Amino acid sequence: MQVVLADDHNLVREALKPLINRVDEGVEIIDAENFQQALQCSADATDLKLIILDLKMPGMNGFAGLEQIRARFPEIPVVILSGSVNRGDVMGAMKHGAAGYIPKTVGGAALVNALRLVLSGENYYPSFVFSKDDNTGDKGLSSNGIANPFDSLNSREEEVLALVIDGMSNKEIARELDIQEITVKKRLSSIFRKLNVSNRTQATKFALQLNWSQ
Repeated sequence: MQVVLADDHNLVREALKPLINRVDEGVEIIDAENFQQALQCSADATDLKLIILDLKMPGMNGFAGLEQIRARFPEIPVVILSGSVNRGDVMGAMKHGAAGYIPKTVGGAALVNALRLVLSGENYYPSFVFSKDDNTGDKGLSSNGIANPFDSLNSREEEVLALVIDGMSNKEIARELDIQEITVKKRLSSIFRKLNVSNRTQATKFALQLNWSQ
């Protein structure tokens, strides 16, 4: 499986490569430092499954680059990677066909989970794009306008779920929150029941699908 990773900062690409390698077995990362290289690398790839583009790198020209690469490779999901947490940038990426938008501020495990979600055929966008900071009165609704099941979680369960999404084991969560491992298991059982899922993998996927954040 080949992944094109395009960012004009070599340090960023080198930091991301170990994380992208965790997404699946046998990942081959093809890196590019500008949009034209990304376009050429994508054309040359023989088993391309994912394209990751830095929104602000040379040659992108805003969302024109995203439109161009989507038109050239309509079957390949494109994820925008950006230091911007501006809602307008995220909405623009959505409008122009990006399968995901990942801020560079996300944790490593969350990035891996987001890329896995995109590769499974789903979309990933950060939760803040669906939040409302005005008085429109839709607090407590998911991005689809239906009741948010995560509202049933208490603050302690939210803490545990956030760490599960970050890839921590029960033992690591217990150490992080300074609680017993049996307490972690009890809280996980309650989380699974409230979200109507069977395990931590399903809970993580569900949280990503609904763009949940603590």
